[in-house]
Amino acid sequence: MKVLANDGIATSGVVALEKAGFEVILKTVAQEQLINFINENQIDVLLVRSATKVRKDIIDACSSLKIIGRGGVGMDNIDVEYAREKGLKVINTPAASSHSVAELVFAHLFGMVRFLHDSNQNMPLEGDLKFKELKKSYAKGVELKGKTLGILGFGRIGQATAKIALGVGMKVVAFDPFVDNVTIEFEFYDGQTVNFTINTISKEDVLKQSDFISLHMPAQKEYVISTKEFDMMKNGSGIINAARGGVIDEVALVKAIENGKISNAALDVFENEPTPEIQLLMNTNISLTPHIGGATGEAQGRIGEELASQIIEILG
Repeated sequence: MKVLANDGIATSGVVALEKAGFEVILKTVAQEQLINFINENQIDVLLVRSATKVRKDIIDACSSLKIIGRGGVGMDNIDVEYAREKGLKVINTPAASSHSVAELVFAHLFGMVRFLHDSNQNMPLEGDLKFKELKKSYAKGVELKGKTLGILGFGRIGQATAKIALGVGMKVVAFDPFVDNVTIEFEFYDGQTVNFTINTISKEDVLKQSDFISLHMPAQKEYVISTKEFDMMKNGSGIINAARGGVIDEVALVKAIENGKISNAALDVFENEPTPEIQLLMNTNISLTPHIGGATGEAQGRIGEELASQIIEILG
């Protein structure tokens, strides 16, 4: 049986699949050529990440497909229900990249509150001539300890983010329409464990109470955060989106930054990927990364192994 890993897969996943007798094709086929490639090569399993879209046209046209796999959490780039109606198995790896995304959230948070994203651009350009001016400009940072982090979406990634926040000494408040309370287990390097319970509250209360908001919800019909939500937030608060493009109204975000409602923001995902709007890219109050939340070696290894395990269980 043949597996096309169109957006790549970790070596550990390839090894596991090949050991089980699968042929793994590591080739990036353009979206418009995907149907022909799958049919010509009689592909049984199509593995994607966020770049490749698996819509009804592919599902209808490619009769050889038995499994569609997403290396990651959200599956909004796959017509999941339609695929399952047609008898295909649809799999993903919801837990594999949680900690990687959470660490990126805090990489942005630490950088935002100390202006690192801006300083790292200006120091090479003017650090020798304007050292004192830059020092004064970046000397108004704040500590995260004692601040309140609001988490919208309290699934695996939201909980992983909460773990880091609690370890830093932040207060955590969370909203999730499907979760009432969560007991988070901290596992330490020496085997000790500590449990911490968080009860979710309303979205409005999270927005009003938080110094920083971290988004971990899928894209929906309407924005999760737009002008109305920004108006509820504390003056000078910060926001991070490492979930999905389209969760935040980017036009409203820029306006909120310009009028001082939002002091800083961080975006790992964008409404118009892979061509984000220029007003986002040029805004010095926004910390930017190109959708790399789950892109660590450790996470990709776990993703590859988890996908391989599910494929072998279904087709092996």
